[in-house]
Amino acid sequence: MTTPFRHTKIIATLGPATEGEAMLGRLLDAGVDVLRLNMAHATHDWTRAIIRRIRAVSARQGREVAVMMDIKGPEIRTGTLPAPLNLREGDAIDLVVDPAAPARAGVPAVPVNYPGLVHDVPVGAVVLVDNGLLRFEVEAKDSARLSCRTLLAGELGSRRHINLPGVRVSLPSFTEKDRADTLVGIEEGIDFLALSFVRAAEDLETLRRFLEEHRSRARIIAKIEDQSAITNLEAIIEASDGLMVARGDLGIECPFEELPVIQRRAVRACLARGRPVIVATHMLESMITQPVPTRAEITDVAHAVFEQADAVMLSGETTVGRYPVECVRMLDGIARRIERETAGEEGVGAAFTGERMKILHAAVTLARQIPGARLVAFTRHGFMAQGLAALRPGAAPILIFTPVPGLLRQLRLLRGVEPILLELSADPNDTVTRALALLRRSGRAASGDKLVIATDIVAEDRRVDSVQLRTLA
Repeated sequence: MTTPFRHTKIIATLGPATEGEAMLGRLLDAGVDVLRLNMAHATHDWTRAIIRRIRAVSARQGREVAVMMDIKGPEIRTGTLPAPLNLREGDAIDLVVDPAAPARAGVPAVPVNYPGLVHDVPVGAVVLVDNGLLRFEVEAKDSARLSCRTLLAGELGSRRHINLPGVRVSLPSFTEKDRADTLVGIEEGIDFLALSFVRAAEDLETLRRFLEEHRSRARIIAKIEDQSAITNLEAIIEASDGLMVARGDLGIECPFEELPVIQRRAVRACLARGRPVIVATHMLESMITQPVPTRAEITDVAHAVFEQADAVMLSGETTVGRYPVECVRMLDGIARRIERETAGEEGVGAAFTGERMKILHAAVTLARQIPGARLVAFTRHGFMAQGLAALRPGAAPILIFTPVPGLLRQLRLLRGVEPILLELSADPNDTVTRALALLRRSGRAASGDKLVIATDIVAEDRRVDSVQLRTLA
């Protein structure tokens, strides 16, 4: 009997609740596929230590998982205040970029870390602070400050995040801190690099050049978090290796009612182009402190699985939450149930062009028509895996053999793909024979299982693509 298969991948963010060796092992056992490091809160020493710990635990448990470094990107924050400010609707407040500027009488002055704020933000714009819990309208400005009126009352503390809906800021997408963090990740062999606040394809091209200069094969995940990213969505997807729908800042930058529409549009755009897509933020937020999720959270996770997203991601739930393993198990259970419900449905899938993609489409079509079939393919660079995953073959698992450990980890992100390490022989028949034996030994397939194999064969002294149907002996 073969093990039931989960197609949707799970990403967990590491933090104080999960950084220990024993807890890492439990996360891997629970089914985590990618571990995320949030560089907004990480030191370089911690980053080096945790990546090495992940590799050691993975090797010991015989299950290599990917490491995603999520770099901070451009960020605008308030500065340090001597005490929190209790603001009422209509109160005046100054957002100050020049510490030497004299304060206005009776008006609290809040420092901001971005000198270009007064240049970028026009009079009449709305400034959101602390995840939108506070809102200010800009009534006037000079070279040192934005003079604002409070629209939404609340308490303003130190170092709170600022969002500027609809405003194009002049901050670089790839900051000096990002460069320093990325170099550490490159040295430690990270598998993915997530770039925050991507606004245009050019942001990704800057990062890609940096990776190429330092000979890194890390794949780039574009995080869409503001209105500029939505406007440039198609170009961003083309320039990236994958997309993250980061619903935290996106939900602040855009009207609430637009967020589900944006998520659906982003997922479909990625599926059409064969790019992996991650749905992130607030998936099981209540489980930071509670042992079970809300019913709305269950539905939210299920919706991402129904949409055929490649992965769902946990943030605070596994960094500081009380129930990190339970959260992973909850995602696992929801995903498996929804996948059973949709097993017989036609996948959305990418448009297939080119001869090799048409071969893969034929393999997927055959696998869909045979109950319980598994897809098998071999790759050194990832094309076969990406192509098959992009076609969304329904219930059929995609068993991918590769001789490259780094690529194996990167394939963990693709929906429906189970990557397996295997040296590929010069003789395709020998490779297939050894692969089938490994599937049987590892319990990924059993005698009598139907395997649809997309591979090349030798015909008249040359290699040609083929689709084979085999029954495992």
